[in-house]
Amino acid sequence: MSESDFSSDQESNDSDSELQLAFAEGKLSGGLNIQQVAPKVCRNDVEGLKVKLAELKNDLGWLERLDLTNKPAPAQPGTDMVGDEDVHDDFKRELTFYRQAQATVLQGIKQLQKLGVKTKRPEDYFAQMAKSDDHMKMVREKLLEKQVSMERSEKAKKMRELRKYGKKVQHEVLQKRQKEKREMLDAVKKYKKGQKDKLDFLDDKGPPNKKQKTGQKQENHINKKREFKNKKFGFGGQKKRSKMNTAKSSADMSDFNPYVHQKKHGSKSGGKKSNPKKKGPAKRPGKSKRQQMKSKKR
Repeated sequence: MSESDFSSDQESNDSDSELQLAFAEGKLSGGLNIQQVAPKVCRNDVEGLKVKLAELKNDLGWLERLDLTNKPAPAQPGTDMVGDEDVHDDFKRELTFYRQAQATVLQGIKQLQKLGVKTKRPEDYFAQMAKSDDHMKMVREKLLEKQVSMERSEKAKKMRELRKYGKKVQHEVLQKRQKEKREMLDAVKKYKKGQKDKLDFLDDKGPPNKKQKTGQKQENHINKKREFKNKKFGFGGQKKRSKMNTAKSSADMSDFNPYVHQKKHGSKSGGKKSNPKKKGPAKRPGKSKRQQMKSKKR
């Protein structure tokens, strides 16, 4: 880069800064920066409009155009016609549109019947949909997704209501129990002080609740198990020295039978009867005799 180029760039920067400073101080006039708006010219080109109308106009039959020009259908009794002052009344304006369409339909059906055109759709009529199957599939998926989300929100709402109801019932049950407990404690205090003759809640058994029924079932089950074990193993307790005689049992002679005693224990003298016919097993000889017997065999 030459020195002349550098000096020209520096001068241009200085001039730009001076212009910006003068513009900020309001010393510069509008000059060429003033935006001028051209005056709007309105033309009524009748001939050009007629030419364009001739280009757009098609000489088609009424069956292709289906255009009608008629007055609205007569108003029903009790309804007023819409005037210029009622143009801002939404209900009357929409009612006028409805009557206009009604009159147009009635006149159009008559003209179609004159031309021999059928105005009722047959039962087997098939019309192709304007939208594609892919688009309708997307619409169906969106509807299903919306339905599922609504069902989930309704289910969550019901669950919240059930939780609130459950908490309310639980709170009422706790309050009822606390009230019964206070009443019972008051009754016990009055009974201790002698203000009451008896405690009513001890006599008032009432129908068994769910917990009482469960407790009764468990108790019956335990009793049956206990009976089975007692029948199988006895009643427990101390087994050692259970058949040991005492002074009372030794002195008790109520069950003594002398005939049975003599039969079991022999003669009255207490000795056992000898039975010569019955012989017991032979006794084993001593060691010395066994050795003599061995030496004889050799």
